[in-house]
Amino acid sequence: MTNGIISQFADEAAFLWVLRSGSIGAPHFSLCDLTQLDERLEAHIDGLRVAGDAGWDICKTALDCQYAETFFPAAVLAFESGDQARIQGIIAALNKEPKCTNALISALGWLTQEQSAAHIENLLADQSSFVRYIGIAASAIHRHDPGQHLSKALNDVYPLLIARGLRAFGELGRSRELDNYNLPNLLADSDDMIRFAAAWSASLAGIPAAVETLKSFVVPESTYSKKALNTALRQMEPTVALSWQQQLADSPETIRFATISAGILGDTALVPWLIEQMKTPALARVAGEAFTLITGIDNELDEMNSAQPEGLTAGPSDDPKDNNVALDEDENLPWPNVELLAAWWDRNKGNYPGGTRYLLGKPVTADNLRQVLKTGRQRQRSAAALELAIMQPGQPLFDVLARGCRQLTEVGSV
Repeated sequence: MTNGIISQFADEAAFLWVLRSGSIGAPHFSLCDLTQLDERLEAHIDGLRVAGDAGWDICKTALDCQYAETFFPAAVLAFESGDQARIQGIIAALNKEPKCTNALISALGWLTQEQSAAHIENLLADQSSFVRYIGIAASAIHRHDPGQHLSKALNDVYPLLIARGLRAFGELGRSRELDNYNLPNLLADSDDMIRFAAAWSASLAGIPAAVETLKSFVVPESTYSKKALNTALRQMEPTVALSWQQQLADSPETIRFATISAGILGDTALVPWLIEQMKTPALARVAGEAFTLITGIDNELDEMNSAQPEGLTAGPSDDPKDNNVALDEDENLPWPNVELLAAWWDRNKGNYPGGTRYLLGKPVTADNLRQVLKTGRQRQRSAAALELAIMQPGQPLFDVLARGCRQLTEVGSV
């Protein structure tokens, strides 16, 4: 095997990992799509395995550029080999760069539980708080309880480790234990990362103070706004949640959050309001997504979509003076056809009795949520996983970001 072919394996593995990272939260991506993408990624990693030392050498050399994606194939090979020199070299090369660290954690999650268990234990026992952070994160990805190491993380002084430990409590179904760790202080911590992680995990246990703290991350807008909104609304009493949604709708600065909230609430009383929001281009697609989340009708597959309005761009501005180069967050959502959807709702609203929360057209019940985990798209599956975690305290949060083949095995057992 030539170096050119081996380099191609490494480049493709890095590219596919980036593609995966951007797709796992996409509104149009399904578990089937994820599994197919993971199979492609695994094929290129396998090419590097077959190449032996030559494959490792090329991956190791690529680490010098400090791109996150180059760490993923290198870390998979290093941890699979069990070679401590390779593993320590990978960790040393991280230089605590967050994006690169996430790639290494992702690599540990790519391995099976059996392959990763000993490595994770070594990481958890390390003297470095940064290394223990990696161990906690990897344990959480595998939904493996690290036991006393989780408590130790909360007593550390390294904010990243504390926050990741707090988040793991929620992911592992241990949210109720947070009352034992001076939760009021954690919810008032000066570090946003720690305060949010404590509030998110404690909210899964329905702790009112945690829900209130989550609300503070929505308005004013923050890095955590959407995740806070998704969790807080699901734990509120319906009338309180609806009142908050209406407050958000009253301000131009938060009306987008109000539109997203309608889909989270699953209340058909909000459907006419959503149809009105579809008439505003900036809200049209996210309102269509919320409509689908409630009713189950797929705007695209059911031919209820429309052409993009004239004069609008689907992505970043083409103006060279515009410094905003971020991708349009609604890019993969269809433009709803307001007239067709309004007519459909008039014909079918009798099939959705009031007083019931809906997800994809069906009542929010454990059986229906499990079905969404099997057949829904990623954002819908994430909503179903969160609802199940709230409905079943003490059970781990189903990981819709995990390797596709692993999820296919697990969806039948949740």
